[in-house]
Amino acid sequence: MHVLDLLSLKGKIILVTGGAGNYGKSITEGLSEAGGTVIIASRNLEALQKVAEDFNKEGLDVHAMDVDQADSDSVMRLKDQIMDRFGRLDVFVNNAVSRPMKGYNAAIEQFAASMEVNATGMMFILREMTDLIVQSGGGSVINISSMMGMFGPDLSNYEGTTMGDLPPDYFFHNGGLINLNRYMTKMLTGKNVRFNCISPGGLFNNQSPRFLDNYCKKVPLGRMANKDDIKGLMVLLSSDAGAYINGENILMDGGLNA
Repeated sequence: MHVLDLLSLKGKIILVTGGAGNYGKSITEGLSEAGGTVIIASRNLEALQKVAEDFNKEGLDVHAMDVDQADSDSVMRLKDQIMDRFGRLDVFVNNAVSRPMKGYNAAIEQFAASMEVNATGMMFILREMTDLIVQSGGGSVINISSMMGMFGPDLSNYEGTTMGDLPPDYFFHNGGLINLNRYMTKMLTGKNVRFNCISPGGLFNNQSPRFLDNYCKKVPLGRMANKDDIKGLMVLLSSDAGAYINGENILMDGGLNA
């Protein structure tokens, strides 16, 4: 098969949770540019509808649906809605994240609230959308983690800034997601579903000049990630071009941790 055909997502139904976030919008753009029909879902339906409308104006096939990842009934409604409207699901991008914990000494109740979404809720939506993919004949699940799930924090990045009080829940759930990806790979053996994880480094978002200087001088490519950097990798893992990539965690950090 021609490589451009291998990379095509034409005819694929794709769900991206957290589709209105910084990485979520880039992921949605890349997958729809490759021909996919992309459903974006989160609690903020109004924000999602605006994102979908903007992409629709560019000729991209993007649809907004609401889901509260911490609410199992909401997840099941989304599952039913996808089947009723599209009849199948080929790719699930597990990208949604909640950040209620504000630092190391934050109230432990904030950690519990984080786990309700980022651990319990995330496992439930992952299991249910995987089941939908199995029912559809197979496909791909892509879990979005972080390099922070692989390494401890480099506090020198925050020298001279007001940043640096990093919440422990973010490291906890991203590290767990990487190994959960391996678990799902083995547990779904024979079901024609591939599980892969992407662990991005920092994304440029107009951070303070001091932070950017601290961070970028450590990156062999000399910069933070931009909004296009994740798109090609997403298309690869979603498409037939990545048909034999399974159970992997791909560190996308410009060489920072080489």
